[in-house]
Order: sequence, then C-alpha cells, then structure tokens
Amino acid sequence: MRTELSPSTPDVSRRDLTLDLARVTAVCFVVVVHLLQVGVGRGPDGAIVTSRPAEIQPWFDTATWFGQIMPLFFVVGGFASAAGWATWTSRGGDARGFIRSRALRLAQPALPLFLVVAAVLVVAALVGVDPSLVDAAVVGVGMPLWFLAAYLLCQAVVPLTTHWHEVAPRRTVAMLLVAVIAVDALRFASGVQELGYVNLLFVWPLIQQLGYWYRDGWFDHRSSLSLLGLAAGSYLVVGAVVIWGPYSNNMLANLNPPTLPLVLFGLAQACLLRLAKPLLTALMRTKAAQAVVFVIGSRLMTVYLWHLPVILIVSGVALLIPGAAPTPASPEWWATRPLVFAATAVVLWLLSLVLVRFEALGELPPPPGAVVLAIAWVCAFLPPFAVTLEGMNTVLAVSGAVLSAVSVILLRAGRRRAAG
Repeated sequence: MRTELSPSTPDVSRRDLTLDLARVTAVCFVVVVHLLQVGVGRGPDGAIVTSRPAEIQPWFDTATWFGQIMPLFFVVGGFASAAGWATWTSRGGDARGFIRSRALRLAQPALPLFLVVAAVLVVAALVGVDPSLVDAAVVGVGMPLWFLAAYLLCQAVVPLTTHWHEVAPRRTVAMLLVAVIAVDALRFASGVQELGYVNLLFVWPLIQQLGYWYRDGWFDHRSSLSLLGLAAGSYLVVGAVVIWGPYSNNMLANLNPPTLPLVLFGLAQACLLRLAKPLLTALMRTKAAQAVVFVIGSRLMTVYLWHLPVILIVSGVALLIPGAAPTPASPEWWATRPLVFAATAVVLWLLSLVLVRFEALGELPPPPGAVVLAIAWVCAFLPPFAVTLEGMNTVLAVSGAVLSAVSVILLRAGRRRAAG
C-alpha cells in the first residue's frame, strides 16, 4: 500500500542552519526564564514556600524586553513552514497532508503530558494532597501550552498565507497589521480582556509572515545600518505605545492575549538575527555547535513541554535534601540556579530518551478527509487553548488527555481506501 509523503522538511539546498540554532536558543532561553520564575523552597520556619522570585525583582519588567523571545521563534517557524510547504508541494503533496503532519507534530508530543498530568491530579485528589500545593504546580505545568494553540493555528493556515504572500506580500502584512490594531483597540476600549484572544488569528500569523519575508531574502538585501535602524525603530515604537498607550511595560504580560508589541518585537528580532548571521554561521560550522543543535533540536517539543514539570520535580527532590532548598529569592536561592539548571537538563535528557518517540511521525497513510481532519485539528487545539484561558486543572487535564488521544488517533488513521 502506498504511504503518504514523508513529513515535510525544508529544502536542504536552502536550509539555513543559523535558524536551527536560533530555534534551539529560543527554547533554551524559555527554560532559563521559567527556571527563575519557579520558586520552591523552605522558609525560615521550615515550611514549604512557593513564589515567583524573578517577578518580584525591580528589574523584572526591563528584563522582559530581552527575555521575550517567542516572536523570534515564530519568525524562524515562518521560514521553516514556507520552505516545508514548498518542498511538500514539489513532491506532489496537498494541503490536507501538510496540515495533518504539522498538527500531528504538535498533538502527539502533547498527549503524554496531558495523560501524566491528568493521572497525577486525579491521584493527588484521591489521596488528599494539599490543594494549594497542587494548584501552584499545575499552573506552572500549563503555562507553556499557549504555544501549542498558537502554533497549531499558524501551521493550519500555511497553505493559505503562503499564497497570500506570493500574490500580495505587502497587502497581506498591512491587512494583518490593521486587524491586530483593531482587535487591541476593541479589547482595551471594551475592557473585555478575552476579546484579545481573537488576535491569535492575526498576531502570530503576521509574525510568521516575517519569516516568509526572511526566506525570500528581504532582510538579506538590507544594509546593516538599515537593519539596525529598523530594529531600533521597532523598539522605540513599542516604548511609545507602552508610555502613551494601554500596553504593559512587562512584555510577558503582552503575550496572552497577544498584542501589537509582539509584532514589533518580531520585526526587531528578525533584523537582529540577520545582523548576527555571519557570526552564527561561523559558529554553526563547528562540530560542537552542530551536535548540540541536533541533539536538542531533535527533541525540541519534549524540552519545551516538559521543562516546567521537570523543574518542579527537581525542586521537589531538593526539598528532601537538607539545605538544598533555600528560601525562594534569597541570595542562596539565586546561587543554586546554575545547579538546578544542570539537574533539569540531565533529567530532561533522560526523559527525552523515552518521549522523543512521540516527536517522530514515521510512515503515515494517506491523510483523512477534510471533515475528519478538521475534527482532529479542533481536538488538538481545544485543550491548550482552554488551559491558556483558564489555567490547568483536573477537568482540563482529563479532557485534554481524551481530546489529544482522539486527535492523534484520527490524524494517524488516515483515509480508508474504497473497496475495489
């Protein structure tokens, strides 16, 4: 029986290894940021204390201007998506097959996370674990899941948005930008914060468009001075809309719901990435850098989805070791962060030896029909989107496990062939 084309990968002749490095660096940076936001230790009286140490620091809001790296991930993702779609279609693939493989790459790694979290929460409720400790843990576990919802949307519209980019690139960017501003204006004018989530449809696809422009060579054709000026101008505009507009000076607060500053960050980071390309290219010629990028890049979703549970596990184990869990935000706590990062990296690597198989798709049958594909996509999208809105809890963990399982089953099953 004929199998479907292999999941799309960028054309090797056009592959830019500096983008692989940028993607891996962005995820590792997210791990570091979350490591500084999770404080689990013992207070002076020996009681367990939980807090978010980085967020109480006077420098935190300023640091988020450097720490908000996710727009760059979507720029790089846009480049990879456009390249993947071009390769896919050149081999005779269609939109259904592309969307199925991209959705499966996100839904399949998420399934074990939802299963484990659901099992832990159900058992914790049955044995009577302190709900306050459980709530603090699951909120952290659910924090990164917004990315699944946003990226699922971006991947689903790649066939459409690449077409828009080909026929009217400037008009596409302009229309998406107008939509972003309109949604933000409606949200802030009405005071209904939930309206901001409509910008999932516009903010991230607009940043993805920047990746299309990056692949086309638009940034390559700009001088270093122009790129530096464009990046600086983008940051200045962000500063202006923060000072005179309704946006937060905390760039993590502008993440969910997504807002205009993220678009400007994406443009600035694309410019800075291109400026750094000669240095990054030289680095990626070394075997060591290639090895690190390959090892982490081949299990990137595992690292992203599981780093917070692992940080919590490492912090929990430290509570059992005398003197290993200092009071969060104390000088001793800050001094132990490198050790916690190293321990987290080791545990993540060991965990990935088991979970990396969920990132591999293997051979797939022909894609399901449009209706089944739509149902599978919705089943993959709803759990992370609901967690983004409400935060992780037992109901969402269990329903997320069920819906993710349904999504994976439908996506992997493919279309049945007619008899005869």
